[in-house]
Amino acid sequence: FDLLGLLLVFGLTWAIVRRFKVRHELKDKNPVTTETKDFIALIILLGLSLTGYLVEAARIANNPQEWDWCSPVGYSFSRLLPGLPDGAYIGIWWFHFGWVFAFFALLPQMRLRHIVTATLSSAGSPERPMGELVPVSMEQVESTGMIGAANATDFTRWHLLSLDACMECGRCTEVCPAYNVGKSLNPKKIVADMKRAHDTGAEVAATLTDEALWACTTCHACVEACPVLIRHTDFIVDARRHLVAEGRFAGSGAVMLRQVGSTQNAWGAAASSREDWMKGLDVPLARDKGQFDVLFWVGCAGATDPGAIKTTKAVAKLLAKAGVDFACLGQEEACTGDPPRRVGDEFTFQAMAESNVAMFRKYGVQRVVTACPHCLNTLKNEYHQFGGSLEVYHHTQFLAKLVDEGQLKPAELDPGSTVYHDPCYLARVNGESDAPRRLVGESTSLNTDGPALFHALTREHDQNKVLAEPVQFANKTLCCGAGGGRMWMEEEPGHRPSERRVQQLLETGATQVAVSCPFCRIMLDAGLKQADETIRLIDLAELLQDANS
Repeated sequence: FDLLGLLLVFGLTWAIVRRFKVRHELKDKNPVTTETKDFIALIILLGLSLTGYLVEAARIANNPQEWDWCSPVGYSFSRLLPGLPDGAYIGIWWFHFGWVFAFFALLPQMRLRHIVTATLSSAGSPERPMGELVPVSMEQVESTGMIGAANATDFTRWHLLSLDACMECGRCTEVCPAYNVGKSLNPKKIVADMKRAHDTGAEVAATLTDEALWACTTCHACVEACPVLIRHTDFIVDARRHLVAEGRFAGSGAVMLRQVGSTQNAWGAAASSREDWMKGLDVPLARDKGQFDVLFWVGCAGATDPGAIKTTKAVAKLLAKAGVDFACLGQEEACTGDPPRRVGDEFTFQAMAESNVAMFRKYGVQRVVTACPHCLNTLKNEYHQFGGSLEVYHHTQFLAKLVDEGQLKPAELDPGSTVYHDPCYLARVNGESDAPRRLVGESTSLNTDGPALFHALTREHDQNKVLAEPVQFANKTLCCGAGGGRMWMEEEPGHRPSERRVQQLLETGATQVAVSCPFCRIMLDAGLKQADETIRLIDLAELLQDANS
């Protein structure tokens, strides 16, 4: 322990020097700077350590024992205090006690309080999935007179406790795709501002800018990176709910909300157009079959966007080839409500959810396959809030199962020729990174706990690797920028997360980019056309269809 204390002294000294240097170099340039109270905390700990050695040296000098050599640091200091009288030893002891008292007295005001609050916050962390948002009931609205969080006190006790648990380490900000392309969103600052609003009684809107709140893609990178389990997305969406209810949401995002309300399609397409992609294909419809084993949920993008329609057709053909008893809702399908809920329009989402759940009951739907990770998350993790308990699969999961059973052949690719982009709502939010890779013959189970770069480097030596991997992959993937309703909001050139992701994908040297999300496909398509038009963009389902045609 004597030697470990010496390491603590060196560590604290290094931390003080480093923080002073970082504060000097990055002041006004980076939010991860050091405040005065950080230095006070480090100085108090350093004082505790040094005075602790001083007490030990005084004891040895005042009352030497034959085993004093077991404390080499204290013993060495004692040589400087020969024949120390009792009064001096007692005075030194009380001096050290003063530092101990100061430490415990100031602990609630220092970041070190997170040692206690983080333990309590982690113990009370909700069991719900990462991608599930808590619904707002009409009873809550009637009792509070508002929707969402106008004040910090409107959050749950656990959320407020998690604010105290924040160490302000900045890991959330370091991984934020919006912050890293120059947007005003700073997850660490969001938490700090929320805490300040709670401490001062100020309204949330007075401490957070609308621009920062709407920049969030709800990719949950900040949530996954947080060592004390803070759910930044909950804070942001609840604040958005209040802004939407107050009419403070305009622009192309607001147009999307009106389109969902009028056409039940986020792209504003008429319900009759949901069956246009089926022309020339023998796709079974639920209203004709009545009973079926699997519902193929197409989604708004899958029935509207030209690129996503290619994926939709490929999945339908593969299901038919494998002999799966499936059907589509066609004109009876409506938006899951994911885009409205993420931008803060909770009750439009609830209207969509209740309508779709009624449709599921009409046809006795139990199993659902969808090519959209956002639809997957909503159907799987949130529809149970409205009585829709479903067994939901992403199309890569269901197709991988068919490949494992021998009903379909895996796609054959030249090693390193194709790079796969993991969608946030599949890989990180719903923890699925293996199934997409099994479609191309990879069997290695991914475990990316730790720095993404380390795992990308180690996979260079993986003999089963078919796909080239970008620096950030699997649950450490980098967001394309489409989530959280950002798909329908304007993006300034140079501030688009998709551009940064495209750069990472191209750095692998692959000539083909594979995706498994219609949102990602739309965002990356624009970025690839600007960067290199020769790169092919294709869904994994299309690759699998080529291998089974």
